[in-house]
Amino acid sequence: MIRVLVVDDSAFMRKMISDFLTEEKQIEVIGTARNGEEALKKIELLKPDVITLDVEMPVMNGTDTLRKIIEIYNLPVIMVSSQTEKGKECTINCLEIGAFDFITKPSGSISLDLYKIKEQLVERVVAAGLSGKRKRPVSQTVRPEPIVRAVVKPELSKPKPGTGRQIVCIGTSTGGPRALQKVIPKLPKDLNAPVVVVQHMPEGFTASLADRLNHLSDIQVKEAKDGEAALNGCVYIAPGGKNISVIKNSEGLQIVLDNHDTPSRHKPSADYLFRSVGKLTDYEKVAVIMTGMGSDGTAGLKDMLTAGNVKAIAESEESCVVYGMPKAAVKAGLIHEIKHVEDIAASITSCVKKERV
Repeated sequence: MIRVLVVDDSAFMRKMISDFLTEEKQIEVIGTARNGEEALKKIELLKPDVITLDVEMPVMNGTDTLRKIIEIYNLPVIMVSSQTEKGKECTINCLEIGAFDFITKPSGSISLDLYKIKEQLVERVVAAGLSGKRKRPVSQTVRPEPIVRAVVKPELSKPKPGTGRQIVCIGTSTGGPRALQKVIPKLPKDLNAPVVVVQHMPEGFTASLADRLNHLSDIQVKEAKDGEAALNGCVYIAPGGKNISVIKNSEGLQIVLDNHDTPSRHKPSADYLFRSVGKLTDYEKVAVIMTGMGSDGTAGLKDMLTAGNVKAIAESEESCVVYGMPKAAVKAGLIHEIKHVEDIAASITSCVKKERV
């Protein structure tokens, strides 16, 4: 059983969240708390496996409470966020601090329609519980010795001579904002390729993520806009609620955003992005799959590899918050390199050279 503590200043929200979770056979709600201070006392007393934590609370807010939970107890925390601008910024900050994941209240701090996100809530709590004790943040851990695995690698197709044109695409989900913070700021500002990123995230939150990464990075980072050119030395974050693809026109590459549904149910979808990039036959492609639940990215990567001219990189299990998306691609035999999150930027940079030999 996954033992859960529910923390929210609204009695209605505590009951709704508790009721939804209790319906899942794998989950037992062992207690609730009204604020951060009460939550810390309950954690000590009840020893939960997972915590759901409201972002905006009196006495001790969600951000301060999260810091203490990670510092003292090292437990996985699901943030419960509002869709206000303050709520979005706080949520991105919490993910950087080390929250396992988050869900958004559909209609404000007291959401009568919380049932709309019931499935997401249960899915994230179960994933957090199955992940076991939360790993310490990568920056604070001693790097493990690389584990040598027998990986079935796809054949690297030879780059077409003289193209010199390249593009990087990245897909990630749970744990992605923190992983991207380990990768994007390490990319050089004169990278000779555009970088297009799919991070599973609701509408509105990706703008805050892009702003935060841009502040931390030398390379330009922005939320992608429909119809704009995909330029070298710029990172484009797919907006939440939209699918992103890249097409070729007479002047180079262009970003296209749309509302098409995908088999993976994600919007944005890594599969959708990867399939579009695979059609850029005269471009050399670097595809990266990082931490996240599920298998989004694997089907699209398979199609991309069939088209050729691809280098595929997966984040290692050691540094993943959830080894789901990378694991699916590795098991399918689609990956050329498995890299710790701290080493992914260097791997990308080594693939994207200013001059092709």
